[in-house]
Amino acid sequence: MTAHVREATIDDAAGIARVRIETWRAAYAGLVPQAMLDRMDVQRETERRTELWHEAHAHPQAHELVAVADGEVVGWAAIGPAREEVDGATGELYAIYALSERWSRGVGHALLMEAERRLRADGHARAYLWVLEGNERAQRFYEQHGWLPDGGVKVDGELSERRHVRDLGA
Repeated sequence: MTAHVREATIDDAAGIARVRIETWRAAYAGLVPQAMLDRMDVQRETERRTELWHEAHAHPQAHELVAVADGEVVGWAAIGPAREEVDGATGELYAIYALSERWSRGVGHALLMEAERRLRADGHARAYLWVLEGNERAQRFYEQHGWLPDGGVKVDGELSERRHVRDLGA
């Protein structure tokens, strides 16, 4: 069944937490310290998301999207204003994840298309995202969708990320 993408609500907090944690464990195994993955907890993440929901959605251009199939959240994306403007990029794709059993089945594509549409609707002609160094699957996915590396690098402890940018058009 094809996933339907819609704006997330506070009732989706548990589904978002599950998608985020299960996807981190599948996509980042061997790329981030295993202890970090082991510490992740769906219940704690759900509680944190629920507590901070209204604060996280206070900006009118902050959007969380969910992909739903068979009544369950199978993917999630978060977008909004760029945390720092880079070469005219005023929008940012903060996160996008799909459950591993949904990889290569259109969930990520549907989320990304809706994320790009909303970024354009909010007036962003250019946006960026960060991809974890070594996450070749994600790098290929983004590049196939026109998000290209621009040489930007961010290092946080043991983790290194590369910036990808995309012109979204008018």
